Amino acid sequence: MIRHLYSLVPHPKLILRLGALNAAQAVLQGLLLGALVPILRALVQPEPDFTGAAPWLVAAAVGLLAYGLLTIIATPIGFAAANEVAGQLRRRLVQHAAQLPLGWFTPENKSRLTRALTADAGNIGQLAVSTGGPAITAVLTPLTIVAVTVAVDWRIAVLSALILPAALAALRRAGQISSAVERDLERAAADIAGRAIELGQAQPVLRAAGRARTGAAPMRRALDEHRDVYERGLRRAMVPDLTYTAVVLAGFLAVLLLTTVLLVEDSISMPEAIALLVLAVRFLEPLSNLIELIGALHAMDNAVGRVGALLDTPTLPAPRAPRTGIASSSIEFTDVTFTYPGSAEPAVTGLGFSCPAGSTTALIGPSGSGKTTITKLIARFFDPDSGSVQIGGVDVRDYDPATLLDHIAIIFQDVYLFDDTIEANLRIANPHATPGDLARVARAARLDDLVDRLPDGWNTRVGEGGSALSGGERQRVSIARALLENAPIVLIDEAASALDPENEHAVSRAIAELADDPGRTVVVIAHRPATLEAADQIITLDQAGRIAETGTPRQLQATGSYYAGLLRHAHLARTWRITARA
Repeated sequence: MIRHLYSLVPHPKLILRLGALNAAQAVLQGLLLGALVPILRALVQPEPDFTGAAPWLVAAAVGLLAYGLLTIIATPIGFAAANEVAGQLRRRLVQHAAQLPLGWFTPENKSRLTRALTADAGNIGQLAVSTGGPAITAVLTPLTIVAVTVAVDWRIAVLSALILPAALAALRRAGQISSAVERDLERAAADIAGRAIELGQAQPVLRAAGRARTGAAPMRRALDEHRDVYERGLRRAMVPDLTYTAVVLAGFLAVLLLTTVLLVEDSISMPEAIALLVLAVRFLEPLSNLIELIGALHAMDNAVGRVGALLDTPTLPAPRAPRTGIASSSIEFTDVTFTYPGSAEPAVTGLGFSCPAGSTTALIGPSGSGKTTITKLIARFFDPDSGSVQIGGVDVRDYDPATLLDHIAIIFQDVYLFDDTIEANLRIANPHATPGDLARVARAARLDDLVDRLPDGWNTRVGEGGSALSGGERQRVSIARALLENAPIVLIDEAASALDPENEHAVSRAIAELADDPGRTVVVIAHRPATLEAADQIITLDQAGRIAETGTPRQLQATGSYYAGLLRHAHLARTWRITARA
């Protein structure tokens, strides 16, 4: 457990210093108890020998002073160590997350990362201090007392020493059960957290159905399951916990019985008997505390395991001599096949096509045909199973990852904005942009009219995830951000999907503005006729992730292709809307 923790903390100086202080306190505590033996021998007799007791009393006083001083020193170090451990773990997690494939960030993995950064890292730091010290005391103080007891009576010392392995064996079993129970409770708690988020997001649906007070069935099931897991855990832990307690009590009774026998046989004196019983109590008390600590220790170990599993997640292979410059914005796929982790079927198979520098390529095809996968492979969210993806004639795997992403701007279908101002969300792409730059990209992205009509203009806060803006308004911010980044390659994933006509028109014009730059290569996933007709080439994918057809819009319209069918459907839909309004 301790080894696992130290393997995760790059600089464990504070925690090691705290451990050394705790160990010194534990040993000192045992030695102070040992000083009772000569003190009682000198004082518990018909005529107390104060002269003989004086040196031991002085030594005990010095020891108590030293113990208090160690406590004063250890307390602030403990607080600092807890913060330092949590901080180091969080920094390692953030640094590692920055090197993970972008495709790794699924909702489940993002939840794991969030929990590790917030709860697990903090809990590890806190538990390492709050339970580490008592655990060290619970082990070293009894061992010191056994060593001291040898000087009084070797038989009591041997009996005490025999209690230790029996108690630790029972504790090991109790700890295994406690660890399993804690993992089950953690999974149940994570399920509740996920259902709670779902419950909040589903409030409009629940209220429309008249179920706002009763809640959703999945949430109720998650709560019931958590209660059942807790009750099962209590039942599972009861017998091992009671077994450990019974071993400790049996040990105390054995020491008490042997001490009584030795006293009756005059093998030990009354002062020695009193001292041995005091030592026995202090020997067994820390051991009895271990059963209360074991749950927290295993909770920490499980948290360390979760953080370690994240840190063990493999990053994308880094080139030995990474390219730090991109000569051209051309894109080329050569016999590319890719399968998502955990999937049995490839998402795309045998893809081969080129996007010349400065061109606009539109990807079309049925849902699940691999259009979004192509954009992810260009940005190196994943590496292909076979084949190569090249930018500027160089495999994307040979570029420095930061260099690659600096040359690519991505406009997602689901836009995420930070809970900050509109200006701050744009400046993520270029912190040094001038007001003139902001005004220019706002006009190009059709964002200027939104900024002009908002009371706070550029200083308007967009809310968490951009919730204060509509979907079309968030897309305009996203497009403006891509323009401000001025990347030579822009990837657009269904940017105008599910927008109202006004926003669809504004977003389509903004995309056209992006594509008009002859120095910019654009790959766009779209089904809107205006966007498709402006493309230099259209690539159609079939349901198996293969290229079904490719050509210019005019060529494909003349062949009765999938693209031609899209245009017919769009024309019929437009005619229907006009007729309906009439």
